[in-house]
Amino acid sequence: MDREKRIRHYYELVDAGDVPGLVELFAPEAVYRRPGYEPLVGREALERFYREDRVIKEGRHALSAALVREDGAAVHGTFEGTLHDGREVSLRFADFFTFSADGAFRTRDTFFFAPLV
Repeated sequence: MDREKRIRHYYELVDAGDVPGLVELFAPEAVYRRPGYEPLVGREALERFYREDRVIKEGRHALSAALVREDGAAVHGTFEGTLHDGREVSLRFADFFTFSADGAFRTRDTFFFAPLV
C-alpha cells in the first residue's frame, strides 16, 4: 500500500473502531505523541489508548490535505464526533507521520486547533 493510501486508510480504521487494524499500520516500536498524554510507545500502548484511554467515543475524520514524502507526511483535516461524556466536538487537527523502511508509521504527532492561551 502506498504511503498516502496507508494514511487515508488509517483514518478510515479509526472512524470504524477497528483497533487491531489500525495498530497494525504502526511499526512495533512506534511512538505517538498527542496533547494531554504521555508519549505512547509500541503497539501495546497504542492498543490500550484506543480501547481504554481515548476520550473520543465515535466520530469521523475528513482530510483536507495530505503532503507525503518518502520519509514523512503532514496531514490536515477536521474531526466531528462525540466524547465519552456525551459532548459533541468539531475541530481542526494536524498530524505529522514518519515512516519505517517498510512504510509502517514510525512516529505520529497530533496537534489540535483549539484556544489554549
